[in-house]
Amino acid sequence: MNDVLEKYERGDRRALARLISLIENEDVRSREILEKIFPRIGRAHRIGVTGPPGAGKSTLVDQMTKKFCQQKKRVGIIAVDPTSPFSGGALLGDRIRMNDLATYPDVFIRSMATRGSLGGLANRAHEVADLLDGFGMDLIIFETVGVGQSELDIVEAADTTIVVLVPESGDAIQAMKAGLMEIGDIFVINKSDRDGADRTKVEVEYAVSLGGKNRQWQPPVVQTIASTAVGVEELLNKIELHRDFQIHNDISAQKKIKRLERIVRQRVAASLEQRFWKAEQEKLLREKLKQMVDGAISPYQVSDQLIEDFFK
Repeated sequence: MNDVLEKYERGDRRALARLISLIENEDVRSREILEKIFPRIGRAHRIGVTGPPGAGKSTLVDQMTKKFCQQKKRVGIIAVDPTSPFSGGALLGDRIRMNDLATYPDVFIRSMATRGSLGGLANRAHEVADLLDGFGMDLIIFETVGVGQSELDIVEAADTTIVVLVPESGDAIQAMKAGLMEIGDIFVINKSDRDGADRTKVEVEYAVSLGGKNRQWQPPVVQTIASTAVGVEELLNKIELHRDFQIHNDISAQKKIKRLERIVRQRVAASLEQRFWKAEQEKLLREKLKQMVDGAISPYQVSDQLIEDFFK
């Protein structure tokens, strides 16, 4: 492991891929890896790209990355896909859709499976982002699986959240229902050569303005045609403006504090759960299941009893 970490620190891409696999598979050495790279993280700007399936997120990320590379930036991409029911791996594999980026020496793409995560990001995506950060990437782009009522955890992982919509299918209304208006830092109307693009832009701008009184940052709405890179330059300028805004208003530091707090809370919760469900607790739960089914005792009473027994 020390040999792999040394190669990682020297910029070896194979070592990076190996460490990512260990983290994603929840290897017992994950903690050792994350502890050793921790002093190296904190420099990269993290960008989340979310939106409904078919909005052109992958194409947009592809064009954004090419523009970043022209600026001599190093880019890590975490493309989160649905899980294969057979292998447990990423089903779609965004690397296929971003195939030409594979030849770029300053780009590293990793497809990750959701593995049952309901938040739009794979459970280990945050830690993989730390590995990319420690590797020296200037920018890390998360592309989520899609948008749903519970798929909003990207806001915790990203410094800048981009919501991608398209003119048809009433995307603006769906975005409001999904709560995306609250999390978006930048809104993109992609495929804006289609009918209704200008109307959708106006609808989104109006929806964003409704919450404007409580916002320090007023999210801009950018029209793009990702397939031909139209509007991508403007989008990158808005990302840079948002990054500068966060730095000058100390928001970046606050987000880092929240991210670290979340890591601690998650690890404590996971550790306690693992310690809690020992044989005695499992046995007591099984004994009480029949009583719960018969209505003799409630699950709330059983929960209280399990906790009381554990802390005796």
